[in-house]
Amino acid sequence: MTPPSSLLTRRHLTARLSAFGFASLTLPGLAEAQALPATPACEAPASGTRRQTEGPYFTPSSPLKRDLRGDGPGETLVLSGFVLTRQCQPLPGALVDLWHADTQGQYDNAGYRFRGHQLSDAQGRYQFITRIPGFYPGRTRHFHVKVQAGNRPLLTTQLYFPEERAANQRDRIFHDSLLMQVTAAAGGQIGRFDFVLAD
Repeated sequence: MTPPSSLLTRRHLTARLSAFGFASLTLPGLAEAQALPATPACEAPASGTRRQTEGPYFTPSSPLKRDLRGDGPGETLVLSGFVLTRQCQPLPGALVDLWHADTQGQYDNAGYRFRGHQLSDAQGRYQFITRIPGFYPGRTRHFHVKVQAGNRPLLTTQLYFPEERAANQRDRIFHDSLLMQVTAAAGGQIGRFDFVLAD
């Protein structure tokens, strides 16, 4: 865990983002981050992203929304990445649907708090600005995601936080191939995960 005294300055943040393959932030502060990753980290033929259960709390027809910060309090996390083929080609227009618990570990099953979707851009990139979820009973911290592109099979999976080592190991669903790259920054955290879709 990064101590408060070593939180990244903007200059150090830019260097750290570059190491993860991110572009530098274009507006001051993590909460206003608009940058998307610069290039995918992929070596063809890539393995498809591991599938996992959608769980009991999926709600269809989520809103077209990438900024979920207004859905509740909590530490900000900017999650970015690519949607790719197994040949490492970007998939523009892919549907990326994200949902997760709030900071208390509760899911909104009556509405659409901490639920949203978007379409990947022309370079296959996506980005969500959200809050770090709390612990749902019996589970480690996680995001739920569905990704669909054209006639390819629907990918349903979950993403995990690397710093939750003990909780991850206790979670029977957890798989280390679904760990996000996460780095601390002043104002929150920055996460990266690239989805590779099967043919």
